[in-house]
Amino acid sequence: MQKIHTFLMFDGQAEEAMNFYVSLFPNSEVLTLAHYGPEGPGAEGTVMHAAFTLNGQEYMCIDSNIKHDFTFTPAISLYVNCSSEEEIDTLYAKLAEGGGALMPLGSYGFSRKFGWVVDRFGVAWQLNFA
Repeated sequence: MQKIHTFLMFDGQAEEAMNFYVSLFPNSEVLTLAHYGPEGPGAEGTVMHAAFTLNGQEYMCIDSNIKHDFTFTPAISLYVNCSSEEEIDTLYAKLAEGGGALMPLGSYGFSRKFGWVVDRFGVAWQLNFA
């Protein structure tokens, strides 16, 4: 049966990012984690392939063993419907730390409280408290 996953490609920070994300959301865990060994082709100890869940939703990530002229773009983001104002405030603060705000937390007409951030790894997050 076909299954579609969000796949995140990092440049040496996949394991750190994955562990950070798993720490933020309940019902989250690292499912599989394989590192490159001394034989490569990626740098030893970087992520060859990993799978993890965020609140039950499955994701995959790697550290690319090839240098690319691109990285993440805010045109694709992870959208989180928060269940409380405390949750959106906490997630916004933690995800924005070392990253940046695209839209500060506020009321934008379509939502009581919404914020859009890029985290320190370059991944964009839209946070919504309806």
